[in-house]
Amino acid sequence: MQVKLASHCSYRIRYHMVFVIKYRKDLIDDELRQCIENISKGIQERYFLNFHAIGMDENHMHLLVEAPPRYAPSRIMQIYKSIIAKQIFKQLPHVREELWGGHFWTAGGHIDTVGDGYGEKQMKNYIQNQGRDMGQLKLLDFSE
Repeated sequence: MQVKLASHCSYRIRYHMVFVIKYRKDLIDDELRQCIENISKGIQERYFLNFHAIGMDENHMHLLVEAPPRYAPSRIMQIYKSIIAKQIFKQLPHVREELWGGHFWTAGGHIDTVGDGYGEKQMKNYIQNQGRDMGQLKLLDFSE
């Protein structure tokens, strides 16, 4: 990955973030996936973020994002989660009916840093292949 230049610094900062849908509801289908991808393009342009990979399973999503140092990782998460939630509720009002309480995401999330050597390619591959392994065990499979 190349070093990016800002007005008074250079940087190369990437984060792996995971967001979970409230109540772990399996809501991400093709329509919602397309909606999230379209909204993400607008966020990327407006906030000068660079999404290297976006991957989704039925109830959570992974994001590999490059960001300038002016944004703390928690701020990136806040920006992304709030805009995505507002736009989904606006564009797909039927999704709000599935989530009582008016929240799309859980309160927390996961943030990891990703380096240049080991990790970036593997992380990108992992994120891009989310939701494609239908043979993967789910938590409900263990309780039966």
